[in-house]
Amino acid sequence: MSDADHHKPFEDRRLLVVSTNYAPELTGIGPYAAQLAEHWAAGGAETHVLTGMPHYPSWRTDADYRGVWRTEESRAGVAVHRRRHYVPPRQTALRRGVFEATVLAHGLLAPPGARPDAVISQMPSLAGGVLGARLARRHRVPYIPVVQDLMGAAAAQSGIRGGDRAAAVAAKAERYALRAAALVGVIHESFVPRVTAYGVDPSRIRLVPNWTHVHGPSADRATTRARLGWREGTPVVLHSGNMGLKQGLEVLVDAARLAPDVRIVLMGDGNQREALRTRAAGLPNLDFLPPAGAGEFTDVLAAADVLAVTQRASVLDMSVPSKLTSYFVSGRPVVASVADEGGTAQEVRRSGAGVLVAPEDPGALLAAVRRLVDGPAEADALGARGPEYVAHHLSREAGLARFDALLTEVLADAQGRPCR
Repeated sequence: MSDADHHKPFEDRRLLVVSTNYAPELTGIGPYAAQLAEHWAAGGAETHVLTGMPHYPSWRTDADYRGVWRTEESRAGVAVHRRRHYVPPRQTALRRGVFEATVLAHGLLAPPGARPDAVISQMPSLAGGVLGARLARRHRVPYIPVVQDLMGAAAAQSGIRGGDRAAAVAAKAERYALRAAALVGVIHESFVPRVTAYGVDPSRIRLVPNWTHVHGPSADRATTRARLGWREGTPVVLHSGNMGLKQGLEVLVDAARLAPDVRIVLMGDGNQREALRTRAAGLPNLDFLPPAGAGEFTDVLAAADVLAVTQRASVLDMSVPSKLTSYFVSGRPVVASVADEGGTAQEVRRSGAGVLVAPEDPGALLAAVRRLVDGPAEADALGARGPEYVAHHLSREAGLARFDALLTEVLADAQGRPCR
């Protein structure tokens, strides 16, 4: 039964979702923002989205939107308002600051015209958080930021040039956005201490984990491997997703150099792709693939022997990769080269679907890969736990229901107290 066939809990409500990323972007937070907005539209709400031009993870504006200043379009019952912004071809603190500033300025100058009943923003973007808070204040309506990443911590932990100075600025913006909220959603409990350090009462924080937004694999695994040129008997380690600074993908390039019998595949795009290609020059066992289409994405994941998630050792509490939900649904074991005390490690432990190794250590990563390749029973057992974890904890229905509860609580509370 579709959402439209159920009772429409938000009928006659008008909602504004602020998210720098949105469909047709297929990775990162874009799919979550789109599915959430479409769900609320199907639930009877007049749903508007204020967003940028599609550019992620390539950090290049999609060809269909180049030269477009402003546009409005309808996607699955949602009114999508796009505003042009600067897209940095490579990441430095200054370039990222210009990106955020142009998102914020254009959004404030040309927001959707209708007054919403609530504003919900996604916060891997400082501009999205501040913009949501300002628009909610302008209309005197409740504001709900959803913390997907913490940019203040990201600037300090990711290794971006000028990150220390940027971290202080980012922290001030995050503090402003979070303290203005009626309730704050966080996708993982590891974010709670930093959010409370910004002055948010713990009683106003709600856990709203991301869900798996892709379907399980359906193609024959051997057929997919043959199509991709992956020979049987050659172990394939696949990383899918953004190639940015915080991922620390150099560890996989170095692993390929140490193990010529293992094929390393980096699938996706990002501002570090060319730097990684330069580092990998002359390595015949390292492949770069473009992002897979939605119809084949999980089939490609399932064709690999091991799925890798990597982060710099300094990345602790600023990010939990959205790729994990897709990895789990694929049914393949995960090797996580991440800090042991971070949120990513917590999620891998909780799922039981992978093994943890020290970050930025290609030898440790390769040892884990060889253990799984040489022990297929263990690899299959780990991989099987991923779909089980998804079914029990990361289903789309459960994820959207948590957001419904969050929105219902805020709207009901707004009716009982004066506007702030």
